[in-house]
Amino acid sequence: LQTLLARRAAGEPVAYIVGAREFYGLLFTVSPAVLIPRPETELLVDWLIKNAPHGARVLDLGTGSGAIAVALAVNRPDCSVFAADISDAALAIATHNAATLAQGRVHLRQSNWLSAFAGERFDVIVSNPPYIAAHDTHLELGDLRFEPEAALTDFEDGLQHYRSIAAQAKQHLTANGALLFEHGWDQGAAVCERLKQLGYTHIVQHHDAAAHGESGHARMVSARAG
Repeated sequence: LQTLLARRAAGEPVAYIVGAREFYGLLFTVSPAVLIPRPETELLVDWLIKNAPHGARVLDLGTGSGAIAVALAVNRPDCSVFAADISDAALAIATHNAATLAQGRVHLRQSNWLSAFAGERFDVIVSNPPYIAAHDTHLELGDLRFEPEAALTDFEDGLQHYRSIAAQAKQHLTANGALLFEHGWDQGAAVCERLKQLGYTHIVQHHDAAAHGESGHARMVSARAG
């Protein structure tokens, strides 16, 4: 107990100490190899559950612990759910969570974004990519000090992965297929503008919940391939 208390006193996140974090009503195994699932990401899952077509093929890019993909597979068993990550260590955690929570119904691949999906198309592509700018001081605060740096920042301006995924996704979405991003609280306008430049349509920003149930920050954007 004293060892655990010392780790917490040093600032280590409780999720890493106990090895688990609740997300969308499910208890996910986590480790320092993956980001700790956060409540704001449940906004993506809400959209997917309500809006993914029946029998949709859905791809989660940069899946980490598998939180988005597994939560969707559990709540929409009609969907074919795929998930990818570039990290072997993250994929091991996601594979465990998929087997434990979703009876293995998430198809996992190692991929640098869409590189392992040549010729494949999906009805929805979703991602919560690393979006913190390289020199943002938040990287030195709180839980972020203990989380994998490559899952937090693109080591540039925080928008590089949105540019890359959005450009690649057009060749992997079905007609009128949807692209869904989580983004930082101040990045919505920039992400929407890039999607517009690439020819996406029906671009909509979605807000998280603030205090007293009011609309909070814009944290998610959805768009259509055409």
